[in-house]
Amino acid sequence: MDDTGPGRNDFKGLQHKTRNRDADKGHMRALRAHKRESREGWRNIRRHMGKDSFHKDFNKLHVSLQISITVIEARQLIGLNMDPVVCVEVGDDKKYTSMKESTNCPYYNEVQMFLNSNHKCSLLIGTLVGTFKMDVGTVYSQPEHQFYHKWAILSDPDDITAGCKGYIKCDIAVVGKGDNIKTPHKANETDEDDVEGNLLLPEGIPAERQWARIYVRIYRAEGLPKMNTTIMANVKKAFIGENRDLVDPYVQVQFAGQKGKTSVQKSSYEPIWNEQVIFTELFPPLCKRIRVQIRDSDKVNDVAIGTHFIDLRKISNDGDKGFLPTLGPAWVNMYGSTRQYTLMDEHQDLNEGLGEGVSFRARLLLSVAVEMLDTTSPDFMSSSEVQVEMVSNISEVRSATGKMEEFFLFGSFLEATMIDRKIGDKPISFEITLGNYGNQIDGVSKSSALKKRKKEGENAEEENELIQNSSEDEAEEEGDALSVNYFHLPYFEKKPCVYIKSWWQDQRRRLYNSNMMDKLADKLEEGLNDVQEIIKTEKAFPERRLRGVLEELSYSFPFLKDTMGQQAKQIRTQVKKNTVKDKLKLAQNFLLRLRFLADEPQHSIPDVFIWMMSNNKRIAYARIPSKDILHSTVDEETGKDCGKVKAVFLKLPGKKGFGPAGWTVQAKLELYLWLGLNKQRKDFLSGLPNGFEEIKAAKTISGHHSVPPVGLAYNMKQVFQLRAHMYQARSLFAADSSGLSDPFARVFFSTHSQVTEILSETLCPTWDQLLVFDDVELFGEASELRDDPPIVVVEIFDQDTVGKAEFIGRTFAKPTIKMCDEHYGPPRFPPQLEYYQIYRGNCTAGELLAAFELLQVTNIGQGGRVDLPPLEGSTDTERGPILPVPLGIRPVLSRYRIEVLFWGLRDLKRINLAQVDRPRVDIECAGRGVQSVLIQNYKKNPNFSTLVKWFEVDLPENELLHPPLNIRVVDCRAFGRYILVGTHAVSCLRRFIYSPPDKTSNNWAHTEEENDKDKKKKKKKKKGGMEEDDETDERVLDWWSKYFASIETLKEVVNAVYNKELESEYGSFEDWLHTFNLYRGKAGDDDEHALDDDRIVGRFKGSLCMYKLPLSQEITREAGFDPNMGMFQSIPHNDPINILVRVYVVRATDLHPADINGKADPYIVIKLGKSEIKDKENYISKKLNPVFGKSFDMEATFPMESMLTVSVYDWDLVGTDDLIGETKIDLENRFYSKFRATCGISSNYSVHGYNIWRDPLKPSQILAKLCKDAKIDGPHYGPGGKVKVANRIFSGPTEIEDENGTAQTEEHLALTVLNHWEEIPRVGCKLVPEHVETRPLLNPDKPGIEQGRIEMWVDMFPMDMPAPGPAIDISPRKPKRYELRVIIWNTDEVILEDDDYFTGEKSSDIFVRGWLKGQQEDKQDTDVHYHSLTGEGNFNWRFVFPFDYLVAEEKIVISKKESMFSWDETEYKIPPRLTLQVWDADHFSADDFLGAIELDLNRFPRGAKTAKQCSIDMIRNEQELPTISIFKQKRVKGWWPFVARDENDEMELTGKVEAELHLVTGEEAEKSAVGLGRNEPDPLEKPNRPDTTFLWFLSPLKAIRYLVCNRYKWLIIKVVLALLLLIMLGLFLYSMPGYLVKKLLGA
Repeated sequence: MDDTGPGRNDFKGLQHKTRNRDADKGHMRALRAHKRESREGWRNIRRHMGKDSFHKDFNKLHVSLQISITVIEARQLIGLNMDPVVCVEVGDDKKYTSMKESTNCPYYNEVQMFLNSNHKCSLLIGTLVGTFKMDVGTVYSQPEHQFYHKWAILSDPDDITAGCKGYIKCDIAVVGKGDNIKTPHKANETDEDDVEGNLLLPEGIPAERQWARIYVRIYRAEGLPKMNTTIMANVKKAFIGENRDLVDPYVQVQFAGQKGKTSVQKSSYEPIWNEQVIFTELFPPLCKRIRVQIRDSDKVNDVAIGTHFIDLRKISNDGDKGFLPTLGPAWVNMYGSTRQYTLMDEHQDLNEGLGEGVSFRARLLLSVAVEMLDTTSPDFMSSSEVQVEMVSNISEVRSATGKMEEFFLFGSFLEATMIDRKIGDKPISFEITLGNYGNQIDGVSKSSALKKRKKEGENAEEENELIQNSSEDEAEEEGDALSVNYFHLPYFEKKPCVYIKSWWQDQRRRLYNSNMMDKLADKLEEGLNDVQEIIKTEKAFPERRLRGVLEELSYSFPFLKDTMGQQAKQIRTQVKKNTVKDKLKLAQNFLLRLRFLADEPQHSIPDVFIWMMSNNKRIAYARIPSKDILHSTVDEETGKDCGKVKAVFLKLPGKKGFGPAGWTVQAKLELYLWLGLNKQRKDFLSGLPNGFEEIKAAKTISGHHSVPPVGLAYNMKQVFQLRAHMYQARSLFAADSSGLSDPFARVFFSTHSQVTEILSETLCPTWDQLLVFDDVELFGEASELRDDPPIVVVEIFDQDTVGKAEFIGRTFAKPTIKMCDEHYGPPRFPPQLEYYQIYRGNCTAGELLAAFELLQVTNIGQGGRVDLPPLEGSTDTERGPILPVPLGIRPVLSRYRIEVLFWGLRDLKRINLAQVDRPRVDIECAGRGVQSVLIQNYKKNPNFSTLVKWFEVDLPENELLHPPLNIRVVDCRAFGRYILVGTHAVSCLRRFIYSPPDKTSNNWAHTEEENDKDKKKKKKKKKGGMEEDDETDERVLDWWSKYFASIETLKEVVNAVYNKELESEYGSFEDWLHTFNLYRGKAGDDDEHALDDDRIVGRFKGSLCMYKLPLSQEITREAGFDPNMGMFQSIPHNDPINILVRVYVVRATDLHPADINGKADPYIVIKLGKSEIKDKENYISKKLNPVFGKSFDMEATFPMESMLTVSVYDWDLVGTDDLIGETKIDLENRFYSKFRATCGISSNYSVHGYNIWRDPLKPSQILAKLCKDAKIDGPHYGPGGKVKVANRIFSGPTEIEDENGTAQTEEHLALTVLNHWEEIPRVGCKLVPEHVETRPLLNPDKPGIEQGRIEMWVDMFPMDMPAPGPAIDISPRKPKRYELRVIIWNTDEVILEDDDYFTGEKSSDIFVRGWLKGQQEDKQDTDVHYHSLTGEGNFNWRFVFPFDYLVAEEKIVISKKESMFSWDETEYKIPPRLTLQVWDADHFSADDFLGAIELDLNRFPRGAKTAKQCSIDMIRNEQELPTISIFKQKRVKGWWPFVARDENDEMELTGKVEAELHLVTGEEAEKSAVGLGRNEPDPLEKPNRPDTTFLWFLSPLKAIRYLVCNRYKWLIIKVVLALLLLIMLGLFLYSMPGYLVKKLLGA
């Protein structure tokens, strides 16, 4: 709806420029609380939005992520004898692992890398065995942004009744810019073999997930915009003769990587679908959001009209009284680009759901329901394909989506200022829209009935022309050369108003609940900010304030009583002084939960948009959530801005709103808004400042009082004077190429603006200036203004000699108000200086220290001014008529002395192509400063000859108000020219304030002697235990034993393995020598991805020490106090020194693949100064976790060569080698540190063996030197193994074993003291132990993203000391040669597969196959036991598997070429697993697989003594049974079960095998060789097989004999007997007649 244009009046020119994000809620909240913590980078947006709304901003932040997925292995895959391969899919990218042959437990350990910002990830296996899906956002919201060594459950999308199809063990990590991923250290994998306990699921999701159907029902939409040009429509109308709606909408729903879409409704602004899209997914799903998008169907390409995301966590509850995701039927509003249709929409991204929508697009009626599936029911569909079905229409009665109510929206424009100059000279109007109501240019034409209703609201003023400054107004404010002008509209006494009536479903109750939660959250946030402020400023009793905050929370609202209230009470009782920070974190979790609950997924009323229009074009907008201005009769439920005057900043839409151009404020409105039911509107004006009369539209009949006004005429105004005390700013954004800025500040209040002076070349200006705004007119009653004064906007610019001033940042403040009847005095006046955070876009750009007071001027002529506190005249003659900040407000100053230690300059880059040759450092603080001596030749010696200088300066008593200290480095060139090299601002001086040592605490730490002894005993035990484990033989132990033991017992044994850089453990070794980075060049903005690292032009090494004068006498009177060195006593000289640097590189982990095959061929390059070592010939082929185990010696001279670079390169056969990543170490700080980082202190002292003492100085010499340097008493060695250092007594062993037996020594005692050096009072600190540090590898081309990590350590030895011994041997362990001999004696109960041709009897032709995992090509088979009728087989057959084995890592090492084209062999490490399979041999078809067993040679169940005792439980309950290791047992014999899976995926027993496993070392194998099968040497006897075991066509006679003798023996005997009988009978019958005749005739 068209709102008020400016009246025919004139402007004041305002000068200005700003950042666009002011309009957002966060900012105004920041304003309310005065300031808020600075936000750094996009990760912290999460903290502000709350973790659970993270997905929202995850999508809005269009970021590039690196996703790395390591597929380690798979287990329990369903299927027989398969060849599995894993496919990893992220978005549209697919990558495959290699294929593993005939195994159900493949081991891959392959890394797949994706650079992507799509959010779905699934693992698929082969002819699809199963899939697993998860969205990237879920991984990113995990701690450390990763899942490490977790098992993903595979399920079959086509057959969801089938249950688990297997498990894949993988690591998934999602890295954004600046994220560091910490890899957990794990050496042994026993605990990870527990699959069920380590599933790849976020916390709180059950392992057993059920299938569910998710129904998204789409009913209808309304208010769609035109999606076609009107010209086309007119052409169509001319031909066809009908006017049609210009949009063909359909709805696309996307969830968990699947898409479903409804039918297309042709030509309809109000389409009706009544369809449902059904997804079948495991519940709870690992994908959290459903995307619903209305799209316009088009022949060329479909375009999104609007997008809405449904977060499943917001529409479900997993508690005891929980419910499945349920939504609606409800209207969801979609926002996106402006509604007028253009062919190339520059804001199309907004319609896709990326970024904040700038206009209402449409609303859609939908519902979401979830139904858990009963997979056992007979009519169940088992596929998980997306289905689309019709549903019945939903009745538009009250029950469904709420009753239609008439809503009334009223808005009044009290002030429009800071209007951008580009728009200011054209007619301006404002439009307020709610949905399509009020939208004049591009709302969609409604039916005539709605038109009539709408007309009432259009009584706003017409646009008026703007006229430039006329004579009665001052033309320009300042005689300023600044060209940034802002205008304001001349609203003065007359304030234009607008109102809109609209009809919506009444869902206010939901919004009311949301408002209650928001208010609660705001209150809590304010309290927590207070607590943080107290902790930050180190005030007393933060715990009291936190308790108060929690108490308030627990009693605040009745509906929180049960859960949150109780928890808040509980935490309140636990808040103690030492636990404040932890409990504060818990309270912040409450805040996140409240914000999450407050976000209501079902709003019926769309957001309100305010647009500034010029020439009928939309220029800038603000979006206000309707719930914030919603009225309720209950105070708690009312929106926070309802019926209040609110400052609203308009910004440019879409992408234009980012970057320097978008940070300019387009306009600032003081706006009053009220939204509520039309029938409740009687007091819609009640919140306005009093003292106005309503102006009704001329058209209305005077009788109608109920018609809202079209304007307000104010007859009450107050006159104020605003005093802006601009003291200083710090850490400003560097806007010039020199790395500095020329800042000035412009202060805006109401329609006035003033500017401070310009201070050149500084990032920390101290203006010390008072700006006075006279005759500021504010409308309304005095008391109302006192409670809620308008805000002051301060913008800071960088003045450029040419062109217009450049915007640096903006901040807001509320002034402290004094009415004329109040006394100007404590506690409120004079106001305190406060820090205000300056914002530039989303980033912080410094802090402003200022105070603002608004003083009422009485209206009795000019005489009223007497009440105001007097202004001090200008005291500073040089600065002209500039007023300084008055005494009561400016800080109280004290005299401080600042001592500066000038050590040296490092890594200075060229300036204007010339090298820096004679640099000097200038230090400045609060107008005073000191210069270092000139370095005569930077190349020869970059250190300063004079170390310490000092200057005195007046600084505020309050440490928080200390100005920054500026370090500037200049280069002295010919003819006395000085060129700026770089600058550094030390914004916080507190850490350099000198505090005298506490003399009283001499014996503050008493360690009893027993304590030490206990520790020693424990250590011995530990070590002893470790030795037993790895064979007690001392010779077997090497450095790696120590390393692996340290990882396992987590830094307990001998050797600290730090999971980070040593610097982070020891405060960057800046105990007395600090490094300040020098910057030059313009600072980059967030969007340009410029990092501050690119601006670093060198480093200044030195330190500061500040203290109040005068200093106490006792310090200066101490013995040996050198007054020239000030507080920097006992600091070493900085002359050049020669050092032997020994770099040990242990291994690298998680390297980024550099070759196409997803691997790399890494080697080490070490640079120090000009010398470089390339270890190219020792590259390690195709490895991402290479073990280098190397040491390199280099000689260096400090300070010239002090930066050590360790790089990992990828070797390439052709072309140049690529850098994978590098790490830089500043050796100088380590060398000079009091933590003694030159060579780590071991925990025990030995003179030979792998644990030999590395340092050229013995422990006693080191201790003596430390005591001497620290000027403490000792060491005094006493009898009985005791030593006394500085009143502390330590005890330890005194004997040492060397070649000649045991000898007495003091070294153990000295070492005990060194290991407990931190307990020595005053000077003690933890000395760096013998260690391995883990450093991230970074690549300059991929800033901020880790490319892998490297484990290493550095030893340094001065060349003027005794030479150190040879380097320790840390070369990788060579795998040991073993031979595994497996004798297959017998099988039993093998299932029978074949049917006999003749007799139909079941039998099997059994043979056994075996191999060691990873050596499938070396598989060995026994001979065949033919024709087994009982499943029994006799073999007496020997398999021999030679292999190389690493005992410490429990892995077999295999070297083989990947393919025939590979240049060299690749080394693989795989777990030692023996696979035995039983097969049925077939001669004319493929052999049949019957069953298998896989034995992990380190942990497998003991075999059963007899076949009877052997059962399938040995596999099923493998976890519970005791296990044995062949490496310890050496020989084991027994029965093991063969298993396979049946049709129902159940395990079944398919046979038993009696086998004997015998492990021998390589040497033993050579001495006592054995033959394969039953061959020589040491042949096995032939098995005693039954005669049935042969093949009939190989020996037919044998077969006949077998048939005759064995099978049919009795039958043949019977037949023969019967035949004989028959023959006898036949003969009898034949001879009977003749015989009878003979007898009868008596012949």
